[in-house]
Amino acid sequence: MPGTEATPQVEDGTANAPRPDRRARRRLETIEEILDIAVEVMGEEGVNGLSLAEVARRLGVQPPSLYKYFPSLMAVYDALFLRGQLQHLDALRDAMSRADPGLPALCSGLDASGRWALEHRAVAQLLFWRPVPSFEPSPEAFAPSIEMVALQRAALADAVAAGQLGPGANAEEAVYLVSTMISGVLTQAFANEPGLQWGEGRFTPLFPKLMALLPAAFPVSGGPPAVWRPAP
Repeated sequence: MPGTEATPQVEDGTANAPRPDRRARRRLETIEEILDIAVEVMGEEGVNGLSLAEVARRLGVQPPSLYKYFPSLMAVYDALFLRGQLQHLDALRDAMSRADPGLPALCSGLDASGRWALEHRAVAQLLFWRPVPSFEPSPEAFAPSIEMVALQRAALADAVAAGQLGPGANAEEAVYLVSTMISGVLTQAFANEPGLQWGEGRFTPLFPKLMALLPAAFPVSGGPPAVWRPAP
């Protein structure tokens, strides 16, 4: 009969988990609002120009009120770092999952990574550069970055297994080389083409060509390098 159905159960047991009360929900909403304002300030003043006083002013509260949510400016940076890493990891993982294993997945994931970085410039600077010398992310905030590298390493291993790359691509050197490729392109774009998106201008369109050089850097032994070209 209508209205008599039992609450569906799910494997993780969250179906009957208590919902946060109104005060807890309001606290979470305020935290997200603080972080959104912080991103706005960083975009205007630079990542190192973030201040609790300015966040409080835009939120419409006195600076001491923010300490109910974040004990320090470094805690705000840490929360921004964690949120940004999770968003970036989702973009990377989703793009890789929709591509064939190996080099196609790696290139698709890094392409999505570059797009995300240029769409979230201030946060990307916090994640991938060191604009705040005194900030060091907590282990919890840094954990998604470790998972990001693991996904890239797995894609390189798949490329070796598929004969797209030689066995040298299973080494840490390959991970470092791929990181240098994407960070180099983004650094040039950030510094010289601040108003352009991924795929526009002089630098980011070079990324597929750089990825196509990987078989030359890690040739398949016993034969000519397997040449992989990005899909048009």
